[in-house]
Amino acid sequence: MAALTDSFVARLCEWVRIPSIGVDPRHHADVHESAGWLRDRLREDGWPEVEVWDHGPALPAVFACWPAEDPRAPTVLVYGHHDVQPVDPVERWDHPPFEPVISGDELLGRGASDDKGQVAMHLLGLKAHLAATGRSAPAVTLKLFVEGEEESGSPHLRKLLEDHEDQLSCDLVVFTDTALHERDAPTVNTGQRGVLGAEVTFYGGTDDVHSGRAGGAIPNPATALAKLVAALHDDDHRVRLEGFYDDVREPTAQEREDYASLPFDEERWLANNGGGARATQGEPGYTTLERIWVRPTAEVNGISGGYTGPGFKTIIPASATAKISFRLVPDQHPDKVAVQLREFVREHTPPGIRSEVGLRGEGVPPYAIRPDDPANEAVVEAMSLAFDEPVRFARAGGSGPAALLQALAGVPLVYLGATLPDDRVHAPNERVVVPLLLKGAEAAAHLWRILAQADIAKRLTR
Repeated sequence: MAALTDSFVARLCEWVRIPSIGVDPRHHADVHESAGWLRDRLREDGWPEVEVWDHGPALPAVFACWPAEDPRAPTVLVYGHHDVQPVDPVERWDHPPFEPVISGDELLGRGASDDKGQVAMHLLGLKAHLAATGRSAPAVTLKLFVEGEEESGSPHLRKLLEDHEDQLSCDLVVFTDTALHERDAPTVNTGQRGVLGAEVTFYGGTDDVHSGRAGGAIPNPATALAKLVAALHDDDHRVRLEGFYDDVREPTAQEREDYASLPFDEERWLANNGGGARATQGEPGYTTLERIWVRPTAEVNGISGGYTGPGFKTIIPASATAKISFRLVPDQHPDKVAVQLREFVREHTPPGIRSEVGLRGEGVPPYAIRPDDPANEAVVEAMSLAFDEPVRFARAGGSGPAALLQALAGVPLVYLGATLPDDRVHAPNERVVVPLLLKGAEAAAHLWRILAQADIAKRLTR
């Protein structure tokens, strides 16, 4: 592995230099360049089948396949993405976002952690696997699928997966857009929350009006919307949509015990992950980790309406809008929560106000796998060998297309990642810790060997 480190870092720096910001149309050409870069590196590494899928409305995705020598070996599909987040506010960066910087054992640059670093980790892992085993092909049939729209909410992923169903067929999905709990506390992730985004708009009249001429005589959409937002939670911070908690799957006693055993410094977490917040809050009876991993939420992401520019403008606004997102846990579903939200808005729309609810796509369902699933146990074994210490379980508070991938593939999905929650992904000065990526590559190298063992292979392919 050490012999490959320098070339690995140099390669990753090359890739990070490509500003593949998928959400910005001005950078769509860069997303194409990024896909081409990955295609070329895969071919250099000897992958016998490599394609860029750039037909249709989706931004380009990269697919590769390296068959095992044994046709009975399991087929494993590794998922990642090569598009990256915008860099705003650019003035908060200590260096140009797409000019990677090496600082000690860290590589800084947009996409270094999310998710180019972890995709590159798997390329290195396969090299290490082949070198360690003396094989000319991996112990399992390995497929790689790297999409270009994850940061945009994967709007075309379902169609892409359906159009390429045969090529993507597998016995196991390995999701590599995930993190460890802490640098000194390696963990295997067992799930992600889902998400549903919505805009609630209240309309009064057709135009803003003078507050002296009409104030006190007509409804104010901003005031009405503020009351709706205030009604979203009760005094115990529980969401007040009718039926919201009906389908929530509680964590098991063993899972809660595992989470409680993880190191957690509240003040450090607030400083690094809480955006400088001064205190934690949430549902009584749950720890901070449980609140962000296994409990559902409703968050107001923004409120707008009326005049917000310099100075003062005495008006009653014609409309006001709140952007609201819901993080969902197994077994909630975005469709059902959307119905609950519409009913909540209807109940909190006063006379004289017209309301609209707009949804941001179809939402992302949550996903979780049992810690004792055979495939998950294989990941734990591989991670334990790489990190040379016991590995515990965690969840992810964020969201991704894991549930969609698992549902369409119809096979288990496990997580293998080696980044950190404080890598500042989606924020200025994103970084990745290179030694952790090397450990992740080592874990992947072990995993392909472990999955090919007769007892595990039989359970995966039966």
